[in-house]
Amino acid sequence: MLYEIKPPKGLIQINLSELWRYRDLLYIFVWRDIKVRYKQTAVGVAWGVFQPFLTMVIFSLFFGKLAQVPSEGIPYPVFVYTGLLLWNYFAAALTGSSDSLVANEGIVKKVYFPRLILPLSSTVTPAIDFAISFLVLIAIMFYYGFTPTLIGILIMPVLLLVSLIAAAGLGFLLSSANVKYRDVRFILPFFIQIMLFLTPVIYPVSIIPQKFQWIAYLNPMAGLITLARGLLLHTGVVDWKLLPISLLSALVLFVIGLVYFRKTERFFADIL
Repeated sequence: MLYEIKPPKGLIQINLSELWRYRDLLYIFVWRDIKVRYKQTAVGVAWGVFQPFLTMVIFSLFFGKLAQVPSEGIPYPVFVYTGLLLWNYFAAALTGSSDSLVANEGIVKKVYFPRLILPLSSTVTPAIDFAISFLVLIAIMFYYGFTPTLIGILIMPVLLLVSLIAAAGLGFLLSSANVKYRDVRFILPFFIQIMLFLTPVIYPVSIIPQKFQWIAYLNPMAGLITLARGLLLHTGVVDWKLLPISLLSALVLFVIGLVYFRKTERFFADIL
C-alpha cells in the first residue's frame, strides 16, 4: 500500500509537536554544519575571529581614518566591531538558510521530515561564531578602556534571538524561492552587501536626519545594533523602544517567510 505524504494544510500552521519529535534531527543538522564548516579549515574556529577582526581593521582604516565617519565619541574599531558582531551573524544565517533546501536536495527528495528544520538549523549554526566574536569584542573594549555593563552582556542573547527570527523569516522566503529560481544564490551576496551599507554598521543612525530615522528602523538590524552599542558602549540614553520595534519587524519578516514557505513546501521534492 502506498501512502502520499502531504504537509499539513494552512499557510502558517506549524505542527509544534512534530517539530519537537524531530528535535534530534535539528541537532544533527546543526552539528553536521558545524563540523563541515571547520573540519577542513586551516585555522578552525579561529576563522570566526579573523573574519570580523580583519573587516574591522579595513573599515577602521577607510571609514574611521580616511572618511572620518562619526562614531559617537567611541573609538571607531570598537564602534564598528559592535555593529559587525550582529551583522555578521545575520548575514551568515541568511546565506546558509537560503541555500539549505538546495544543498540538502537528496534528503528532501527521499525522506520525510519537517522541512522547516533545514533553514532553522542554518540560522543556529552561526551562533557559534557570534559567541566567539563577542568574547573578542569584550577584549577589544577592555583594550580601549571600556567596561561592558552587566545589562549589556545579558541583553546580547535577546538581540541574537531577534536577529535569528529575522534571518529565519528571510531564510524561509529565500530558501523556498531558491528551489525554483536558482538565481537567488547569485543575487543574495549582492543584496547582503547593499544591506550592509543601508544598516548602521559603519555609521550611527544619528547621522540620518531625524525625520527619516523611522525608515532606517524598519530594518530590524538597525535597532538591534543601535541598542547593542548604547548598552555596551554607553553611547548616550538607551532607547528601549528599539527592541519591540525590531522584534515587530523581525516577526513580520518571519510570518511573511513562513507563509511563502508553507505555500510552496509541497512542491519542493518535485522541483528539486
